[in-house]
Amino acid sequence: MPLPGLLALFGSQTGTAQDAAERLGREARRRRLGCRVQALDSYPLAKETPLTTCRWDDSRGPGKAWRMPTPRVQAPTGLLPVQRFWRFIFRKNLPATSLCRLDFAVLGLGDSSYPKFNFVAKKLHRRLLQLGGSALLPVGLADDQHELGPDAAIDAWLQALWEKVLGLHPVPLDLGVIPPGVPLPSTFTLRFLPETPGPNPEEQLAAAPGPRGPPSELQPFPAPMVSNQRVTGPSHFQDVRLIEFDIEGSGLRRGKPPLPCGFRSFAAGDVVLIRPENAASSVQRFCQLLGLDPDQHFTLQPREPGTPHPPGLPRPCSVRHLVSRYLDIASVPRRSFFELLACLSPHELEREKLLELSSAQGQEELLSYCMRPRRTTLEVLCDFPHSAGAIPPDYLLDLIPQIRPRAFSVASSVLVHPLRLQILVAVVQYRTRLREPRRGLCSSWLASLDPEQGPVEVPLWVRPGVLTFPEAPGTPVIMVGPGTGVAPFRAAVQERAAQGQTGNFLFFGCRQRDQDFYWEAEWKELEEKGCLHLFTAFSREQEHKVYVQHRLREHGALVWRLLDGQGASFYLAGNAKDMPVGVSEALTSIFQEDGGLSRPEAAAYLARLQQTLRFQAETWA
Repeated sequence: MPLPGLLALFGSQTGTAQDAAERLGREARRRRLGCRVQALDSYPLAKETPLTTCRWDDSRGPGKAWRMPTPRVQAPTGLLPVQRFWRFIFRKNLPATSLCRLDFAVLGLGDSSYPKFNFVAKKLHRRLLQLGGSALLPVGLADDQHELGPDAAIDAWLQALWEKVLGLHPVPLDLGVIPPGVPLPSTFTLRFLPETPGPNPEEQLAAAPGPRGPPSELQPFPAPMVSNQRVTGPSHFQDVRLIEFDIEGSGLRRGKPPLPCGFRSFAAGDVVLIRPENAASSVQRFCQLLGLDPDQHFTLQPREPGTPHPPGLPRPCSVRHLVSRYLDIASVPRRSFFELLACLSPHELEREKLLELSSAQGQEELLSYCMRPRRTTLEVLCDFPHSAGAIPPDYLLDLIPQIRPRAFSVASSVLVHPLRLQILVAVVQYRTRLREPRRGLCSSWLASLDPEQGPVEVPLWVRPGVLTFPEAPGTPVIMVGPGTGVAPFRAAVQERAAQGQTGNFLFFGCRQRDQDFYWEAEWKELEEKGCLHLFTAFSREQEHKVYVQHRLREHGALVWRLLDGQGASFYLAGNAKDMPVGVSEALTSIFQEDGGLSRPEAAAYLARLQQTLRFQAETWA
């Protein structure tokens, strides 16, 4: 008799929702329940719904690709991983009885520092009720800002969920619950090959002949790196790089869909996605710690029929390829990592500590040991060497998640740089209480590549971005882009200037003119040609700090005239910490002082700009 089934659907960009959904899947299997865990946008919505659907979402907002109609606001239009699902579930022609046979529960993973905290989860919960679904639980609202992180809410929500589900489908008496200390079977088995295959399968995959489709996550384009130039002064605290790629033969070109088969359009506002690699020294250290031969090859065999092969892994695959290009050993491990490692550990003292860190009572210690200092998976394994050395290779893909792609705004227009694509990359490096500084995996990897020392290829693909610029000629645009937030606006200004559009108003801010004023010469040339109106704020060049929001207030009459009199669109990009709120307050002030609106009228005016997409923002933490 088949086991009762659950379906856990997740929409995840940071990986947290996926991790939580996979936790539900593991707990279901321990309770002898079948559970399929699947990304929302990959689920065929027309299929008959299962017994229970649990929906997970981590709409946090800091990543570059989230669409945010208001500064620091969570909104459904930013849920790139669930856009197809969202459009379908909110179709007006869906009958009110569409989900009358569905029991569901929704858990949102959010951040209460955003004004519309967990807006997506709340809206989805209401929509499922409207379509006839029966809620097992009130919507769960996990919060990054909680002192114990989102797990504080997830633990309680899961406990309540299991009480409901097991009330409907108790664990069979003859089977019982699988104890937490017993490891579940791995998803795959690794079968090591006795001999190294002939031609390198990784190289064969990259150089496969025949027609290629447009670049995508499953088939990225190996773009040759043309240049990698530091664009901040030598004494500046941060290393920022302007990186250029050759995209000839990629199928990427400017244009409106639909394009001919094999081509994909991209334009200002779109983003480039790059999946980085782990450092060679980290790969070597990991392999030594786990007793793996990096040059040995293997094949993967799924334990359950229908389990898809991990995307991007060749068949057969080398251990070196798996560790360098797939396993995210530089990420901060989640609670599930400690839970599984404890199950696999033969060392009593290490296992006891791992169990403590993975328990509900040990979350404060886990935060102190791992989350706050940003300790990496590799560093944790080094701290538990006996456990690391005993990890069966079969469990590697269950223990360590896949490296996630990073998104960068396109910083150039093909109208100005044909067959080229540029991005602006701030190299992430900071200190915690750990001895070694923390480094961003992707930015550090990109900064380490030097095309002057030999050919360098970076696999990449492009997807539609958050910002969309007006097509109507003559529509002015106001762009606020401090720091590296100016990158998408450089592409927009280049594109619009090449088309003869002169209503480009850019507010740019940085620390010092001679250290981090990106593209200064280019802006001046465009100003002289009458293609750009530039307003700058150099925050450290006077006694009192001056930011872009101050410059907006100084030119409030111009901003009001452009928005109210000429139908301009307003764009904002940059760090999500304080700047978006400051800009929003500056606009509200302008609407009152220069537009003569009351405070409620000014707030309503700003809301209308957001609703009509005449105010768009792309911010990140």
